[in-house]
Amino acid sequence: METKTIARVALGAMLITAGISHLTFARKEFRAQVPEFVPLDKDDTVVYSGIAEISLGAATILTPKEHRPLMGKILAGFFTVIFPGNIAQYVNRVDAFNLTTDKRRFARLFMQPVLIYWALKSTK
Repeated sequence: METKTIARVALGAMLITAGISHLTFARKEFRAQVPEFVPLDKDDTVVYSGIAEISLGAATILTPKEHRPLMGKILAGFFTVIFPGNIAQYVNRVDAFNLTTDKRRFARLFMQPVLIYWALKSTK
């Protein structure tokens, strides 16, 4: 199997797993990460984002080859849209997912560009 295919399927599986965790065992921690400026109920936001992640993960795995570059751009956009939540977690010093220090929360910010790159490169 090609490395790019493995990377794409792994990203899709990661998104599906994250989405399931939004709806089940990590729901409380995800609610803690929803920034105050989001105009929806925190739990609704977590549920909607969980459904989005499951859908995007499945689409990442199943999208036909000719449409994968568009899928990568959609994923990159999704990772960009949720980035303010990571910034808010850092700025507001919200503890969640073992991000219990400013240093850890700050380091987490650098994962988002990696996810964007991963989405674009694995679907190219």
